[in-house]
Formats: sequence, structure tokens, C-alpha cells
Amino acid sequence: MKINEIMSREVRTISPDTPLSEVAQIMRQADIGALVINQDDRMAGMITDRDLVVRAMADGMDLNTPVSRIMSDEVRYCFDDEEIDHVAKNMAQIEKRRLPVVNRDKRLVGMVSLANVASCNADKLSANLLRGVARPH
Repeated sequence: MKINEIMSREVRTISPDTPLSEVAQIMRQADIGALVINQDDRMAGMITDRDLVVRAMADGMDLNTPVSRIMSDEVRYCFDDEEIDHVAKNMAQIEKRRLPVVNRDKRLVGMVSLANVASCNADKLSANLLRGVARPH
């Protein structure tokens, strides 16, 4: 089975100058835990709900702070035509709960998460992925 069969197709993107308050509002309204930061039609970074807490709130940042100050600028991704088992193993190895999905032209087409993998009824695959991303540091 391919990633494009289980991925979420609706991905929200924001610009690097989006204030943290707006990032949190978008996440709440869309009921999502991650946003892709898009600059000049390219993925420039990612921000997660955990980043908001650990990097912004814990450091007492102002709500008007641009997301570029706390975003992860090393974006890991997968291709939409990759096999689920390969992507899940990679996610476990790099300890990522979600990955942007791009087509072979490197255009953003979706997002794959631990929940997407779990929904495809591959119990062993889901368990291995969960063990990888939940590994204590």
C-alpha cells in the first residue's frame, strides 16, 4: 500500500512571519498538531503544537513573535508513491510522528501521521512506529 492511500490531503501552510497567536488559532480551528511553513513556494519549515509549548511558551515569547523564530527548518518528508512500511520504518528511525508528503516534483500534496498509519490496520507496523517515536531521550 502506498502513502497516498492513507495520507491526509488537506495540509495547512503558513508564512514564516505568521505570529504565534495565529499559529495556535489555526491549529485549534483545524484540529491539527502541525503546520508547514511555506516561503517562496517551498517548504521552509514546520511547527508543531509541542514546539509552541516547549520553544515559545516555556521561553516566555510574546504572542506576536513570528513563527520563524521557533520553527524547525530541517523538514523531513516522504514521497506520495512510497510504500507505507518503508515510510513508517523511516518515521520510527528519525523519531517523527508526522511527515509532509510531496510528489516527485517535490510539491506538497499531504501529511502522513502516526494516526494515518494506525488506521491502515497494520498492527505490527503501527506498534513499531509508536515504539520508535515514543523512545525516551
